[in-house]
Amino acid sequence: MLFWHVPAPNEAMLISGSKRQAQDTQFRIVTGHGSFVLPVKQKARMLSLALREAEIVEDCVTQQGIRLRVRAVSVFKVGDDAVSIANAARRFLAEQEHMEELVGRIFAGHLRSIIGGLTVEQIIRERDRVAQEVKQGSHSEMEKLGIVVDALQIQEIDDATGYIDNLAAPHAAAVASQARIAQAKADQEAAEREQQAAALKAEYERDTSIKRAGFHAETEQVNARAAQAGPLAEARASQETIEERTALARRQALLAAQRLEAEVRRPADAEAYRQRTLAEAARDRAKFEADGGAYKERAIAQAQADANTARAASLKDGNQELIAANRIVENLPALAEAAARGMSGANLTVLNGTDGVNDVAAGLVGQGMAILDSLKHGTGAAGTPPNVNGKAALRVTEST
Repeated sequence: MLFWHVPAPNEAMLISGSKRQAQDTQFRIVTGHGSFVLPVKQKARMLSLALREAEIVEDCVTQQGIRLRVRAVSVFKVGDDAVSIANAARRFLAEQEHMEELVGRIFAGHLRSIIGGLTVEQIIRERDRVAQEVKQGSHSEMEKLGIVVDALQIQEIDDATGYIDNLAAPHAAAVASQARIAQAKADQEAAEREQQAAALKAEYERDTSIKRAGFHAETEQVNARAAQAGPLAEARASQETIEERTALARRQALLAAQRLEAEVRRPADAEAYRQRTLAEAARDRAKFEADGGAYKERAIAQAQADANTARAASLKDGNQELIAANRIVENLPALAEAAARGMSGANLTVLNGTDGVNDVAAGLVGQGMAILDSLKHGTGAAGTPPNVNGKAALRVTEST
């Protein structure tokens, strides 16, 4: 409507010309709703309640006499209560665009005052304290102006003399040294990790190559086995045939050996055993015969030795007749043998047959025995000399 005015949410409408005001002011303040404004009789003005920003750049001198350039920012607005709106309206309604400059000057004065009582180290380390003291120092003035300060921040501190740089140099050098050390450690760790990664990569490639080679070898082996399956089967069959033939030949050889054992070796062993037994028996018989002949010869030699001893004793005693008789007795078998040999080629005629032959033999034997008895009586011996056999081989031809 033409006479209905509505302020914006961040505005306060000031209506002057009315005689009745609800507030203790010469004008009516309307916020948040509309109101009728009578033409000619009343007049409406708008006061901005929006947030404003004032930038402060001021050269300050610290307690140490060091000049600093401080850059700060103040955020403020007109208060929402009726008193603050009324105070701000009376001072800034016609010059709202110059409000930031005026407020900045007020804050600059308080900033110089606060910084003058502090050292550079305190200003650097306690910026919030500086801002709070500036706000507290300007609070009464801002309240009179109807302004509420939302924030005050010190953004930058410039040092034309280089004090701050010199103050920070040792720390900067230490930080730079630590940064270089950290960078060197980081580079070393990065190099070690790169080496480990390269080693792992090489190991992985090696394992991959080994596995690939193994797979390839297995594939080739399977292919080779598949290609050699037929020849291997034939070779295996041939080998089995050869083994069967070998087993058969072995059994045949064993059978031939058993047959040879039964038919040749055992009879040969039996024959050899028989021959060996016969040879041993012949050897034992010959040994016994040789031992008997040797014993006989030893007995004869002993008898002859005894006879020679007896003859020697007889010769020693002068018994010549006995010696002669002994000689006759010793030679009696030879004489009888000679007589027999002489008679063997003669043709004797015995008239009385067998009785005549017996008489001749008996006569010869009787003569020999008579001689022997005479020798016994002459020598006094009790036995027959060992060399007298008492037998004669006669060859008699019987004639009828």
